[in-house]
Amino acid sequence: MTAAASALFVFFWASGFISAKYGFPFAEPFTFLCLRFLVAIVLLTTICFIWRAEWPKTSRELGHVAFAGLLVQATYLIGVWYGIWLGVDTGVVALIVGMQPILTGILSGVILGENVTKIGWVGLLLGFVGLSLVVSEKVNIAGTQGLGVLFCIIGLVGITIGTLYQKKYCGAVDTRSAVLVQNIASFSLILPLAFLFETREVVWEKEFWFALLWSSVALSVVAIALYFVLVQRGAAVKVTSMIYLSPPTTAIMGWAIFGETMSAIALLGFVTTVVGVALAARG
Repeated sequence: MTAAASALFVFFWASGFISAKYGFPFAEPFTFLCLRFLVAIVLLTTICFIWRAEWPKTSRELGHVAFAGLLVQATYLIGVWYGIWLGVDTGVVALIVGMQPILTGILSGVILGENVTKIGWVGLLLGFVGLSLVVSEKVNIAGTQGLGVLFCIIGLVGITIGTLYQKKYCGAVDTRSAVLVQNIASFSLILPLAFLFETREVVWEKEFWFALLWSSVALSVVAIALYFVLVQRGAAVKVTSMIYLSPPTTAIMGWAIFGETMSAIALLGFVTTVVGVALAARG
């Protein structure tokens, strides 16, 4: 069951860059994210009432869930999406956010008491090396703005701290209602940003509809729910190490959907990443 959930999580999480590639030409980032959260909220509200999900029992528990969501979803997506919007190459973005498992390993011992073994550290470092090989030919720092890189770093810090916070304080919450609360909190934060900094114009082409519906359902509902469950049930480092597999999976999707080529270096990186994640899971 956990293996199947992990595989599905990696697949859906990796599709985030694909949906961004489809959606960016038709809407500004904050506007797109607002629409994405709004669709997810409608769907999750329906699911919660049909399946009679349990709601957070206290205002304190509700606050923990909402705060974790602001870090894992809103802060991460603002950082990554706006970083790309400002011109940061997707390969550079993948390298920056790819530091999450290592940063989680450093902090998890202090915050959660989950210490990484030596073989676990070998796996984490090997996974990052593999990820670097996969995206090496797509890394282009020409024209990269410092502000865009800063946004990506903010996204990295947000999802790392948010994951540890969620593991520590949100372990007993119903996943369905928790993901709904987190989407509402994220929407509430990003909506004012769209009104303050964007025109909110949308070109309603079929490509945009595909990107919006896919990112709303597959990412803001399914992927986040799987991430929530996996963090609840497993060590934070083991869960986040699976994110190393996202860029290789995205590369495969790019090959299948857009006809992008995969070099021998990228294939070597894919194998290296898989070995690294396997070692990290053991450690």
